[in-house]
Amino acid sequence: MKEAVISKGPKVQIVDSPIPEPKPGQVVTKVVFSGSNPKDWKIPEWMPDIPAMNGGDDIAGIVHSVGEGVIEFRPGDRVAAFHEMLQAGGSYAEYAVSWAHTTFRLPDKTSFEEGAALPLAALTAAVGLYGTHKLNLPQPWSPAKEPIPLLVYGAASAVGAYVVQLAAKSNIHPLICVAGRAQQHVESMIDRSKGDTIVDYRQGNDAVVKGIQDALKGKKLEYAYDAVAELEKNTIQNIAQVLDKQSGNVTLVLPPKGGWEAKWEEFGDGIHQSPTNVGGVHKEMKDLGFVFCRYFTRGLEEGWFKGQPQEIVPGGLAGVETALGKLKDGTASAVKYVFKISDTEGAGSGK
Repeated sequence: MKEAVISKGPKVQIVDSPIPEPKPGQVVTKVVFSGSNPKDWKIPEWMPDIPAMNGGDDIAGIVHSVGEGVIEFRPGDRVAAFHEMLQAGGSYAEYAVSWAHTTFRLPDKTSFEEGAALPLAALTAAVGLYGTHKLNLPQPWSPAKEPIPLLVYGAASAVGAYVVQLAAKSNIHPLICVAGRAQQHVESMIDRSKGDTIVDYRQGNDAVVKGIQDALKGKKLEYAYDAVAELEKNTIQNIAQVLDKQSGNVTLVLPPKGGWEAKWEEFGDGIHQSPTNVGGVHKEMKDLGFVFCRYFTRGLEEGWFKGQPQEIVPGGLAGVETALGKLKDGTASAVKYVFKISDTEGAGSGK
């Protein structure tokens, strides 16, 4: 089969590899579409000692085979799945591997390209919102009964958009969404009648802080989800100014330079801060991953959960390098780059 391996640059090489065999508890999917994520170019730069590898994690396709003990899925099922990061069998290939608990069915009305836009980012949103040691907000099936203001920084990103959709299902309002040129996308997901609003980060940091404070209308801000988490973009500094100093709780998708165990000093000692590392669904947060993967299927079927808008990059796996370059240089806005694997030169040849 054809498989793309990624090295620092990002540089992508397409190689021939054997079709993977599932271990117990695993699913092997014939990939129709693969999705991309910023981590796909970041990991080769941040972890240069790791050999070049197939770093794709967003799978959408048709089940090819299942391992021992897998009872939910069978060959021929339409699925999407989150591949375990930094392991063999990634989604930038004709066939990819996932664990059954991070695999979920795609309704017939959900396209494979939409499915490929979901797994990693949607699970990242769920981990940060509902994880016991994260924000630990009310679950969608047991929604909030009183207003809970939530700041979503980077609401137009894939993670941010899924945070907004899940939080709205949990009846968490007002949603104070920080976004830029993709505000129309965010507008389609919020409810102005419940106090939800959008703050434009392009107006400058002082305007962002004031906009958040105005949206609160005197209420305390105790919860923030930072889907950007970059000092250079002032997300941490701005959040630190508006979160309650004693009861504030923030979760962030990236760690400080000291790693996942370190703390952002900007928040001080009174604000509880937690990293949202989606890899936890393959470790200590397996149950959360299992439950929300099934819940995503229901949300897609019922129509309240939708994939981030997709852009199909031409050339199949040959388009991965171009897409990762756009993710690196900041070209992407309110879009998920996805790849139709059958468009890869030589795909389907069995070589």
